[in-house]
Amino acid sequence: MADLPPLTSDELLRYSRHLILPNVGIEGQRKLKASRVLIIGAGGLGSPVALYLAAAGVGTLGIVDFDAVDASNLHRQLLHGTNDVGRPKIDSARERLHDVNPFVHVEPYDTRLTSANALEILRDYDVIVDGTDNFATRYLTNDACVLLGKPNVYGSIFRFEGQASVFATESGPCYRCLFPEPPPPGEVPNCAEGGVLGVLPGIIGTIQATETIKLLLGIGESLAGRLLLIDTLGMQFRTVRLRKDPQCPACGTHEITELIDYDQFCGVEGSPAGHSEIAHDADPNADLTPRELAERIARGDDTFDLIDVREPWEWQMAHLDRARLVPLATVPQSVDSLDPNREIVVMCKSGGRSGRAAEFLRGAGFPRVRNLAGGILRWSDDVDPRVPRY
Repeated sequence: MADLPPLTSDELLRYSRHLILPNVGIEGQRKLKASRVLIIGAGGLGSPVALYLAAAGVGTLGIVDFDAVDASNLHRQLLHGTNDVGRPKIDSARERLHDVNPFVHVEPYDTRLTSANALEILRDYDVIVDGTDNFATRYLTNDACVLLGKPNVYGSIFRFEGQASVFATESGPCYRCLFPEPPPPGEVPNCAEGGVLGVLPGIIGTIQATETIKLLLGIGESLAGRLLLIDTLGMQFRTVRLRKDPQCPACGTHEITELIDYDQFCGVEGSPAGHSEIAHDADPNADLTPRELAERIARGDDTFDLIDVREPWEWQMAHLDRARLVPLATVPQSVDSLDPNREIVVMCKSGGRSGRAAEFLRGAGFPRVRNLAGGILRWSDDVDPRVPRY
């Protein structure tokens, strides 16, 4: 215990309920104080993870996030409050965690995790917690953890269901063993498109925090080699056994020796910096920006049909007068009502569902189908702020 930091009298009082646990005690609490945990994402999953690890006395918490707090975050991202809307999440997270436990040091990384910086950021931490919401960053996190030999505490959420596991341990599988390839772009909607029960990230994030503490203390049986599946509607918990894939390019054959372009790997197209306007006239199927659409509407362009593939409840919250509502699930049945001789512009909330609808329509014989980049959210940002965001 000589190399572990001592506990002050204030810390002895604060962690007293830990100290009487037979698997923790003073030595375990000193281990937590000496530990360094990196949390990737200060959103729905990162919030409970950070709050509970800070309260537990993990000495150093690194947090990676480059986003700002939005009002739509507040029903589930409890690191942030109403007064934080518009602030960088990293700032409100640091303040909140200092209030929870001033003995914990927070190292903020106000940046996007990329192939260029991931190894440098992850290198000095004992455990990595994946609180991300997109496939590109999940694969990036996994591969960086495998290369560095760091355990990856994984969680994911969607609507009423969640998953948790521990990947990239010495003998256990990694994320690629379970998901060798990402799904086709747009096939799996994110929380912004599909929604999420506000308490669900609290459940999954608390499990991730528990697994992290167990790893740091070397106690209990971790979720390595198991995938925990949770259905909150039926309140059912079940566990699926996972095996390490000897052909896995990351942890099996070790073909992956460096980080790659994960946006390209997952089929994610980069957005022009600053929403720059680019001429697409040469491509009749290229994305259309909200400003380009607004200009066409303003000059009375009647050569296209605007199709909104969101749900009726979303339409009631905000819609464009020029648009026609055709929910995504009904697009195949609505093909006969669309004119293949006219240009079709498809829109949704942020561009994912409309992108899938546009691909379907092109395959169904419509030669000119354009996706509204960024959807109605970007319309609100770039064209008309009176259109509500949700």
